[in-house]
Amino acid sequence: MFRQNKLRALMAAFIVIALGLSTTAFAVQKKSKKPKKPMPAGTFVMWREPVDIASRDLFLGSGGEAAKPDLSSVTLIEKVEGGFSEKYRVRDAAGREWVAKVSNEAQSEAAAVRLLWAVGYATELAYLVPSVTIPGTPKGTYQNVRFEGRSKDVKRFDPWLWDKNPFAGKREFQGLKVMMLLLNNWDIKDDNNAILHVVTPEGQSELHYIVSDLGATFGKIGSGPLWALKRSRNNPEDFAGSKFVDRVRKDRVSFHYGGKKQETFEDISVGDVQWIAALLSRLTDQQISDAFRASNYTPEEVTTLTAAVRARINELVNLPPSES
Repeated sequence: MFRQNKLRALMAAFIVIALGLSTTAFAVQKKSKKPKKPMPAGTFVMWREPVDIASRDLFLGSGGEAAKPDLSSVTLIEKVEGGFSEKYRVRDAAGREWVAKVSNEAQSEAAAVRLLWAVGYATELAYLVPSVTIPGTPKGTYQNVRFEGRSKDVKRFDPWLWDKNPFAGKREFQGLKVMMLLLNNWDIKDDNNAILHVVTPEGQSELHYIVSDLGATFGKIGSGPLWALKRSRNNPEDFAGSKFVDRVRKDRVSFHYGGKKQETFEDISVGDVQWIAALLSRLTDQQISDAFRASNYTPEEVTTLTAAVRARINELVNLPPSES
């Protein structure tokens, strides 16, 4: 009996090992079918000095009127798998392709993109469509849909990493961190980033380092051990009621942040804050409200969000005295 039990145990162990090896081999084989795309040569770009901040149109955004989707007809290409939100790849009447996000994140993302672009950061091309019909989808007609451009001339590559990238330690990267905090973006993860290969009209090759998914913004960021239970997205009242700057100590600014990658935000200096605050303070209240009007918020929500963003800019400009 002992020998039989031992034999059965050995056979079971062999089966487990065999299955593990076959699974590993399958994973390797599957991975080998999708080799990593080689990154083209080009200039790394995260931010450009926005000499025209005062005149930037935050209602139409970086693409202006000319790049808006032509919704006289919309054709479904495929459903986009993965992520929190329901998304569809579509083609508009002009033949341009877009990723349509049909969730609660659509409004907050469209506004966040505009504010980042306003102060010089490379961003996606994004528009908020109040209502659109996408034939072939389960619901058909959707309200407040974010259309994100997918130009054939722009190639997308693997996400860049928050803890290792060409801009680490540079002022534009530190400023980007402050912008994530200003927007209450608690979903800070590498998968939400992207590198876009763009060829300029002058023929220059550039690699744009962008935060591609900005949906988890303009809500409550949460803090403490149970921060994930306290967070929200696209909630103007939560955003307006949230704390922002906690304190300044020994040239480091501490923010009221409890989201992902908390360690990323522990090295923000007073100088970093002053740099991005100087850019943000050049925006008018009309420009800020235009970003929210473009995202189809109600007039009351536009007023609430505009006041909250202005209050946060003022906090950055007027940091509290440094603690000893």
